[in-house]
Amino acid sequence: MTPGSAERSRAWLGWRQGFAQFANTSADAALNYRLGKPRRFQLVLGCLLLLPVVLAAGYPTLMLAFDPLANVGPQLAQPSARHPFGTDDLGRDLFSAVVAGARSSLLVGGGTAAISITVGLLIGIVAGYFGGLVDDGLMRLTEMIMVLPRFFIALLVVALFGASLAHVCLVLGLTGWPGLARIVRLDTLSYRERGHVAAAITLGASHLTIVRDHILPFVRQPILSVAAPIVTSAILTEAGLSYLGLADPNWISWGKLIQNGQTFVNHGWWLAVFPGIALVLTCVGVAFVLGAADRD
Repeated sequence: MTPGSAERSRAWLGWRQGFAQFANTSADAALNYRLGKPRRFQLVLGCLLLLPVVLAAGYPTLMLAFDPLANVGPQLAQPSARHPFGTDDLGRDLFSAVVAGARSSLLVGGGTAAISITVGLLIGIVAGYFGGLVDDGLMRLTEMIMVLPRFFIALLVVALFGASLAHVCLVLGLTGWPGLARIVRLDTLSYRERGHVAAAITLGASHLTIVRDHILPFVRQPILSVAAPIVTSAILTEAGLSYLGLADPNWISWGKLIQNGQTFVNHGWWLAVFPGIALVLTCVGVAFVLGAADRD
């Protein structure tokens, strides 16, 4: 082989390797783009579903055309331009009532998630970090809480201590953390054996410092994977309690509106349909947003 042909062969080989690398990189980028499109669509759709609910809960005056407790029209009027969701049996605007009911649902969902995440993180990290008898005791407690019927516990607490959003948030939050605690415990067990944790122990760092700086930043991802079920379950449970007549009388609830609509289902189908749609779309929006964030 002449020197010229050898040089051309090396040049051709370099071009071929470069083209293969470019093709592989382009294929990976295209695959990631195609896989990312459903996630972005899910996130955008979830935000579109939740935006009116958040506005209704945070700034109800922007969407309220009437006082939700005032008689502003004929009884059981069908949906119209003046009353988009119709009126109830007392002539109250149903759209205004649905808007007012968003606040109680989001308060229960957010409050329950905050309590469950705090307790789950604390128990999961403590159990995984210390191990031994501490781990065994906390995991037995977790299993005991996990098998409790949350809805009936909430029903009992509300019946004994009164129907209030605070009681509902507390009982749902204090019974909704076991799933997160088990996941966080497994991650803590894994990260506890890493080299940077062993180095921190060798340098004499306190347990609090090790957990705060070397374990907690790495176990936050499971929060998103369980936040959606916690929030949606809390919203549905609150609606179920309201449907049974155990809601806070100071708050308008979608479950209470659905229960009232069932009474007049033969005369006004809209009374139960529109609050039910609001409840379903809110839960779907929460699941879409938190599910898309979890994939990131």
